[in-house]
Amino acid sequence: MTLIDETDTSTFPRTPRNTVRRLPARAAYDRNSVAAILDEGLVAHIGFAGDRGQPFVLPTAYARLGDKVIVHGSVISRMMKVLSTGVPMCLTVTLIDGLVLARSAFHHSMNYRSVTVFGEAVLVTDPGEKAAALKGLTDKLTNGGRWDDLRPVTSKEVAATTVLALPLAEAVAKSRSGPPKDDAEDMNWPVWAGVVPLSLVKGEPITDQA
Repeated sequence: MTLIDETDTSTFPRTPRNTVRRLPARAAYDRNSVAAILDEGLVAHIGFAGDRGQPFVLPTAYARLGDKVIVHGSVISRMMKVLSTGVPMCLTVTLIDGLVLARSAFHHSMNYRSVTVFGEAVLVTDPGEKAAALKGLTDKLTNGGRWDDLRPVTSKEVAATTVLALPLAEAVAKSRSGPPKDDAEDMNWPVWAGVVPLSLVKGEPITDQA
């Protein structure tokens, strides 16, 4: 299995699972749109069915490497154990760009960009591919380059970590942007309306004093 491939500019095929039915004009099926959102996000939520069909949705760090999304966790993690068996899963990433405040409560909304990926994860066992995946995860969360400066991982640490690759084969992006969309009869209502921008920003680093 190859972890790092060139992502092409084609679109994802539409399936019963990834076809957006509610406000379909907001959907994008091209790979570039999906990749851009995945690359900007930091946290994904993974949905899967556990024992006796109990649903779980759990947050996790991730990284897109080519045409796959990489996640990792402890070998004793319930999520890792279940997903490594190849059960169907759903991965979502959402970026919130603003609060949309309308003239009526009904038309309040958010500006956002989101991705939903469906599929089955593949257990990464090849040592070279596993190392590349762990490096990709580390560099994504630290803006790249830090892996090479860190104390090398040990074989014990690698053995204690499960790495999974979710192929980007069935995915869709959905987004909203712009001002509120009020009803014509509400436009003169005496209340402020507009967008409150939101963004995730890095603060000043705090040096470890240990």
